[in-house]
Amino acid sequence: MDIFAKCHAPAIVYEAKEKGIYPYFHYLTTKQDTQVMMEGRDTVMIGSNNYLGLTSDPRVINAGIEAFKKYGSGCSGSRFLNGTLDIHIALEKELAAFLQKEDVVTFSTGFQSNLGIISAIVGFNDYVICDKENHASIYDGVKLSYGRLVRYEHADMKDLEDKISKLDLSKVGALIITDGVFSMGGDIANLPEIVRIARKYGARVMVDDAHGLGVIGEHGRGTAEYWHLEDEVDIIMGTFSKSLASLGGYMAASKEVCDYVRHASRPFIFSASITPACVACARESLRIIQEEPERRKNLHDISEYMRKQLKANGVDIVESETPIVPIYVYDDLKAFEACKLLFERGVYVNPVVSPATPVGKALLRTSYTATHTKKQIDYAVEQIVAVLKELEVING
Repeated sequence: MDIFAKCHAPAIVYEAKEKGIYPYFHYLTTKQDTQVMMEGRDTVMIGSNNYLGLTSDPRVINAGIEAFKKYGSGCSGSRFLNGTLDIHIALEKELAAFLQKEDVVTFSTGFQSNLGIISAIVGFNDYVICDKENHASIYDGVKLSYGRLVRYEHADMKDLEDKISKLDLSKVGALIITDGVFSMGGDIANLPEIVRIARKYGARVMVDDAHGLGVIGEHGRGTAEYWHLEDEVDIIMGTFSKSLASLGGYMAASKEVCDYVRHASRPFIFSASITPACVACARESLRIIQEEPERRKNLHDISEYMRKQLKANGVDIVESETPIVPIYVYDDLKAFEACKLLFERGVYVNPVVSPATPVGKALLRTSYTATHTKKQIDYAVEQIVAVLKELEVING
């Protein structure tokens, strides 16, 4: 059998291309912002993870430029060897202080962070207990670890306890991993119950807070702060590509755990370090997050406004408290068609189709930014409602 045979197999991608509704790889010619130029169209961006609007903030941009001038374009090596700069160490100390953890390890991407953390911490035959809707990078980290994967139904604490109670943990370890804010549904993990169950059965807890940092919690420290459980979460993972307006990722934990990962994680040891400009942009964004809490309030207010407007127009959404507002369109091809029609009308959203969602539960994933205006939101709502009526997703 030709190993390339799979590349020619029928798939929804080809069907979407044939119908002219393929929704991926649109390109921008401007900064990531609430209003962008995308393939020549002036477009309201409601499909970005730029939650605090810092990717286009002049202070963040200038920080990156100055680091580029001082340190050059890259580090030409791993953090383990020649690729550590003083600003890498400064960023780790500042993140640790902000997250109220003893130490932080930074990685070159968020995806790589989960690969590097899980593959180092989880040993052969250890158990990883995962929410079914955890990010793909978590599942790939488990594969790299040679640990044993146990999945529980999404947000189902009874199923989690049923699953972990059946495991023999007398000679192996267990790590419960959950997204803090789930990237597709926007819901927040039930951390109090997860922590309770972990302590009852002797497991450790890791939270992927990629979509929580800067977004929830009194000071923007994410899911653990939201639930007042910062001391109960053993590992917090996050990314720089969302609220921190950069590229990279991190692990916050005890000094002992962080030092172990630094010396045991192959994705960390054998990858080039974060570029100087990315480090500087993340540091400046972290400073702004702490000094401008009004950004979180604006983000919450604009997200709530969008939810109310959609519901007032009969649009079926997934309820949440976060800036992620998924809209049901149910059918996969209709999701693609809706994205195409909205793009033509100057609104960008993301399709979420099976297997990322159950069959018949396709979504338009919309997400919001602290700097969105009500005028932009009103325009987006008007277009979404019109398109969903045209596609007979809602009544005309």
